[in-house]
Amino acid sequence: MDLSQWVSSIVAFVRAGYPAGMPATGYVPAPALSRRRISNHEIACLARDLVMRQDRPITDADVGVAITRITDQMPAPEDIARVQRRVDATGCRRG
Repeated sequence: MDLSQWVSSIVAFVRAGYPAGMPATGYVPAPALSRRRISNHEIACLARDLVMRQDRPITDADVGVAITRITDQMPAPEDIARVQRRVDATGCRRG
């Protein structure tokens, strides 16, 4: 593989991971390589769904699986904690 093919493959890799809604020109690699953070709305929906299931206790693993279902990525510990705080606010016991 020559240098131009190598560079083209790196650019294609970065563009494939580029988040939707970002400008199509002037690509900045950082957003393409960064994790997706779940929104406050998604946190509320996840917490509600977990509480409605009535499986107790609600563990970090339960939260992580729920996050993975909507992001198709491994969940960030910060996002798991955000959902767990929301679950805790409902008075549900967690594991």
